[in-house]
Amino acid sequence: QVQLVESGGGLVQAGESLTLSCVASGLSLEYYAVGWFRQAPGKEREGVSCLNTKTAVTYYADAAKGRFAISRDRTTDTVFLRMDGLKPEDTGVYYCAAEFRTARTSARSLCDLTWPPDYWGQGTQVTVSS
Repeated sequence: QVQLVESGGGLVQAGESLTLSCVASGLSLEYYAVGWFRQAPGKEREGVSCLNTKTAVTYYADAAKGRFAISRDRTTDTVFLRMDGLKPEDTGVYYCAAEFRTARTSARSLCDLTWPPDYWGQGTQVTVSS
């Protein structure tokens, strides 16, 4: 059974940091593009940062550039999202997703949801107070 399990969310004040984790089981992320998405109340889910595990190419949404960093631990098949300088507008449920990598797959295509990801995690809540 394939699972993506997120953790690390919480309530923080503006300017603080959080690191989210996404542990994969039942699949090897070596063959997937992986990414982080968020959904704020009343808004559509949007890509935050994605990684092509084959090329190590990353993509960041404009709102994440310079503040967030995506990384992967190969030994534990875990994907991280380090978030610094958090702002109230970063509040939302953060989801991990994976798309089986084909010739058309890129970090950008995953974050843009050009094609539906194959797997989603259940999400972790991030709340940033002002």
